[in-house]
Amino acid sequence: MGPTGAGKTALALWLAERLPLEIISVDSALVYRGMDIGTAKPDPGALRRVPHHLIDVCEPQDAYSVARFCADASTAIAEIEARGRLPLLVGGTGLYLRRLETGIADMPPVPEAVRTTLTAEWRAQGGAALHASLATVDPASAARIHPNDPQRIIRALSIWRVSGRAMSSFLQAQTAPTARRFHKWVLAPPDRTGLRLGLAARFEQMLERGLVNEVMALRARPGMSLDCPAMRAVGYREVWAYLDGELSCAQMRERAIISTGQYAKRQYTWFRAEAEAIWLDAAQEETRTQLIQTLLESAQSGA
Repeated sequence: MGPTGAGKTALALWLAERLPLEIISVDSALVYRGMDIGTAKPDPGALRRVPHHLIDVCEPQDAYSVARFCADASTAIAEIEARGRLPLLVGGTGLYLRRLETGIADMPPVPEAVRTTLTAEWRAQGGAALHASLATVDPASAARIHPNDPQRIIRALSIWRVSGRAMSSFLQAQTAPTARRFHKWVLAPPDRTGLRLGLAARFEQMLERGLVNEVMALRARPGMSLDCPAMRAVGYREVWAYLDGELSCAQMRERAIISTGQYAKRQYTWFRAEAEAIWLDAAQEETRTQLIQTLLESAQSGA
């Protein structure tokens, strides 16, 4: 685990070249096809050298849920272990890993037509109106969801409309935690100033590699809009606004870099709450030695 730009992918690939590992992506953006540059997706060469799972499994105009991740990741873990190899989960989407470890609520399926209707209502009535509706039928969910969060408000209201039950009631009856034991490491440089500078440089490299053209291609897909969950990925909304003429190129750069830094800060906050997680610095040689030793012990003990 760790904030964006901390070096998780590079370290995972280094480990996979020395140990019998297969990598499971724990990233809510890497699941989407066609979103390669702005998500810092591993390049095709890396994907060929080391088996990867849960990358490019969903179209960007579709939703990929926490429940689907937990199901897909559980299947991948079982298959990797059946091959006598170690599953290494790598990514910065903390909610995915936490729900995989602690269990998840069994939510009812929501037809696409219901989501489409609620999205249209959001555009017509605004977020405040839909948040007020949610507060009426599911006050617990409304209390924890920000009024400007269309994805989660629409999700909660859709659960109510298809089941007649509040989403919070399903969350209270979530499945039991997994019996599997996780070794948890947070890869995070102690110098946040250096991380911020690195993130700014990385975004400039993304622009040079063709991020604007990537977003143009996404915009051309049928059913694609800013309301799609995939467009919550940092950097993409800013480039979209630039293509709409709402931002200049300089403004787009500035806002995307700020958004990326804010996202990294939220990740730091989230991972501090992870129980039994060991914090590591990718720049330290001891980090790699420690990881290899723990993984070897895990493989030998079957834990």
